[in-house]
Amino acid sequence: MKGSTIYRDGDHRWLVFARDPDRPDNIIDTNQCVVCVGGQTMLLDPGGMELFPAMLAALTQEVPADSISHLFLSHQDPDVSSSLPLWRRMCGANLEVLVPWMWTGFISHFDRDARMVKIPDEGTTVRLGGVALQILPAHYLHSPGCYVVYDPKARVLFSGDIGAALVPPEEADSLFVDDFNRHVAYMEGFHRRWMGSPQARDAWIGMVSRLDIDIMAPQHGKLFRGEDVRRFLDWFGGLEVGAGIGAMRQG
Repeated sequence: MKGSTIYRDGDHRWLVFARDPDRPDNIIDTNQCVVCVGGQTMLLDPGGMELFPAMLAALTQEVPADSISHLFLSHQDPDVSSSLPLWRRMCGANLEVLVPWMWTGFISHFDRDARMVKIPDEGTTVRLGGVALQILPAHYLHSPGCYVVYDPKARVLFSGDIGAALVPPEEADSLFVDDFNRHVAYMEGFHRRWMGSPQARDAWIGMVSRLDIDIMAPQHGKLFRGEDVRRFLDWFGGLEVGAGIGAMRQG
């Protein structure tokens, strides 16, 4: 699995781990983001259990496992959270697992003994070292209870499934989007189907448009930087979402 540093200022770092060459073809590719500040480490959507060995090996080349103080789960999907019990055994009893309040009882099916901190609907703030990370609501995009993470110092937004793309292997070498118009083809079907609420989409865009964002990092596919962040928000704002609803209409 490849690890890349996307932000660094002293001991404040953002890392992205992705593109595991040994990943089976039937396992969807995921981006695991990591924030390190002042000797503390937070894993954002740490991934599924199938990727855990590769992720652990790659991560511990950069930071010690005992520095991991927080896991953040943006929503309940197994590609986000099924590795939870494996990480908890590596990180120890003081690990805090930040979970949307409505999904704690479901994620407990993966690990009933995890120390879960319930994220309220309106979000919260988590201090990591000297940085206050903002946990912001993204409900119904695509889960009815999900969140994104914004780092105001690094100007990085971890956006979960928002901005996700199913990139073909022949175009997966680069970590960042290098041709936005071409990249749309890899995002469009996913967003039309998985994003079910235009009202939620518009509220989320209104919220994050007020933030200073240099890099937007989704959980799947390539990352956006610079003007491509705004291009994505404009494109997403004009997209017809909820494609599956058509199957329920009569005549």
